[in-house]
Amino acid sequence: MLRIAILDDYQDVALTLADWALLGDDYEIVRFGRNLASEDEAAAALAGFDVLCLMRERMPLSAALIERLPALRLIVVTGARVRTIDMEAAVARGITVCHTHAGESAHATPEIAWGLILSLARSIPEEDARIRAGGWQHTVGTVLGGKTLGLVGLGKLGGRMVPIAKAFGMEVIAWSQNLTDARAAEAGARRVDKETLFREADVVSLHLILGERSRHTVSAAELGQMKQGAWLINTARGPLVDEAALIEALRQGRIKAGLDVFDIEPLPADHPLRTMPNTVLTPHLGYVTEGAYAAFYRDTVDNIRAWRDGAPVRVLAAPKTEERT
Repeated sequence: MLRIAILDDYQDVALTLADWALLGDDYEIVRFGRNLASEDEAAAALAGFDVLCLMRERMPLSAALIERLPALRLIVVTGARVRTIDMEAAVARGITVCHTHAGESAHATPEIAWGLILSLARSIPEEDARIRAGGWQHTVGTVLGGKTLGLVGLGKLGGRMVPIAKAFGMEVIAWSQNLTDARAAEAGARRVDKETLFREADVVSLHLILGERSRHTVSAAELGQMKQGAWLINTARGPLVDEAALIEALRQGRIKAGLDVFDIEPLPADHPLRTMPNTVLTPHLGYVTEGAYAAFYRDTVDNIRAWRDGAPVRVLAAPKTEERT
């Protein structure tokens, strides 16, 4: 009997978005609708499972945790990129790690970024709450036309922000460590240096991959360079921003922020960002769409079937004896 754990299925949709019966009749599935927040909790809950199905990077698998999961033989992670699994530890234990296709992130994540931008521009969440409470208009909004969007990162996701900004009548400037004038022009933006971007942009939107080089790309210095009343949008990864410095800037009322990602996820109930009035917060919804989830879970079933047949697909890491296709 193959024991399969589906982790972090917050919306309780994993079992409805794929045909798990394709696995045959000798498997058992247990889904977890909440995050297993600590190593001890995860080790106790998952010790008897052969297969772990991860939703993106919600559940880190460190070497220490992997060592405490003696039955584990296969890890399937949704999406095409993951930095929260100790691959060497997995391979050393004879565990295969497979991934799914990327889903709809190329469209979905820029769209949530614009949702945050528009929510800040017109105070949509605040006015929605007020009208439901029996009130009427209270805020005064601002238009995006004529404003400057600063993109920190102009790759696949950052590049999709440009034509939408142009449709609103915004100027677009961009910076990243390796960005060239030619790439910026090709995407429809103007390359500037980092200091200029934070000084000139009315809206700064982050679209970098998290790594040691990009960690805290936005520090107290960059936040201090932003215009009074400018907005910071982060739909990439929380640690791109020095969270303590951001909280201080928000407390001072110098900027606003639209955040879909955080240093710790799920965001702790007592976290100070939850009470900041000059923010719009969403719970890492960037890639959370029905189409993406359906693709993720279909590929997950396919990965498990292929692995059981001895020919795993979409392999990220595997013991040397494991055939890769």
